Amino acid sequence: MKKQVVFIMVDTQSADMLGCYGNEHLKTPNLDNLASEGVVYDKAYTCQPVCGPARSAIFTGLYPHSNGAWTNSVALSDNVKTIGQRLRDNGFKTAYVGKWHLDGGDYFGTGKCPDGWDERYWYDMKRYLDELTPEERVKSRRSSLMKTEGVSEEFTYGHRCSNRAISYIENNKDDDFLLVLSYDEPHGPYLCPQPYASMYDDYVEEKRPNVFDTLESKPIHQQVWAGARRFMDRNAVDPTDRLLYSCNSFVDYEIGRVTEKIKELLPDALIIYTSDHGDMRNSHCLAAKGPAPYDEITRIPFIVSGKNVRKNCRYSYPISHIDIVPTIMEYMGLEKPQWSEGNSILKTFTQPEEKVNDAIFIEFGRYEIDHDGFGGFQPMRCVFDGRYKLCVNLLSTDELYDLQEDPYENQNLIECEKLSEIRNALHDRLLEWMNQTRDPFRGYYWRQRPWRNDDFKPTWKYTGYTRQRENEEYEPRQLDYDTGIEMEEATRIKN
Repeated sequence: MKKQVVFIMVDTQSADMLGCYGNEHLKTPNLDNLASEGVVYDKAYTCQPVCGPARSAIFTGLYPHSNGAWTNSVALSDNVKTIGQRLRDNGFKTAYVGKWHLDGGDYFGTGKCPDGWDERYWYDMKRYLDELTPEERVKSRRSSLMKTEGVSEEFTYGHRCSNRAISYIENNKDDDFLLVLSYDEPHGPYLCPQPYASMYDDYVEEKRPNVFDTLESKPIHQQVWAGARRFMDRNAVDPTDRLLYSCNSFVDYEIGRVTEKIKELLPDALIIYTSDHGDMRNSHCLAAKGPAPYDEITRIPFIVSGKNVRKNCRYSYPISHIDIVPTIMEYMGLEKPQWSEGNSILKTFTQPEEKVNDAIFIEFGRYEIDHDGFGGFQPMRCVFDGRYKLCVNLLSTDELYDLQEDPYENQNLIECEKLSEIRNALHDRLLEWMNQTRDPFRGYYWRQRPWRNDDFKPTWKYTGYTRQRENEEYEPRQLDYDTGIEMEEATRIKN
């Protein structure tokens, strides 16, 4: 059987924006069909609800705090290897079509193909803009174009990405490969042709219960983020994001073009589908995405389909984007990278009753390094065990939600003494994860929270350990400071 993986992703799509996740009002027939032919993951989460950091975890298997790209406009560390490099170095073909957002530049990219990917198919947003006249470039950033002139399918970035992906499939159908297809849609400026452009003009979305949450019991930074929205008449608020939903249905159509070609030419192919993050859409008085753990921006669609994947079934345990790299590596017959921070979920493709993760982790550092329009530095670390979600906001107050009893995360239970044992156990797990992953922002102040009443006194040494990096597929083994020879244990007391 050929080893062919087509990894498809979109930008800014919450799980509840798909029919297969229960939304009967938004039209996503092609993704719903893909779901019926595979496994739908009901508790899949991004590692950070911001474009660049989310993608950094997806394509390296390292959390943003580990790979260097912990905020938009900051590139991956130069000693971090992507899945493209790892597979290329093991003899596989690799191609990337679409939005990259990991070169440390502006929103569109540099136009330069990174190491590990086929130059002939590289097509970031800069290369798309280079195909347009200056006038067309401006139009491509104006959603009003749909009303004034209309938008042709051929003009859109998504359509051109689909065309290149289809070309790659046609030209490499007999080879083993990883093809990444990364749409910018449904992210703004929401350009799409008819009938999608007007598909939701008359649609009025039913308010989710958390549209009425005005954040009284929530962290102050969320209240600042919400601003005047907190004081609007929530009964009068229309949460319907019509342009987002139009583009959401359009990108579903484009994905359908590609999946039809996969069915025609790649009978052995594995398809993996996800989004980088979601959108708040007026829930909790918030817009867009940012430093919050809410499901609207952290819970993303995740679907797998293929020849040997179980059909039409659901997976109910937590998984994370951090699990993608080790999963693809195992599928290709390769060892899990020593420096990987996720777990392979390959066995869940055929055994959806198998639990891989006891918990998943989410973080936030900063929205973007180049501007201050999103609140600046807001360090957040979050753990979710499938029911309880604990969020530590280092510079603000913390959060605890019981998603079984409160799926819309309206009630902050951080001070609830009845849940103190559960809360503290999750907190201990979160702190240990920060240690295990060498989180450069870790320290005793994450442990010393006002609701943590057991006896803890900060010390300068804190945990007292050193944790050197092990990336020995690409680097020599690091040396022990105390001996000058190769370290025996990466995690140890440093004298």
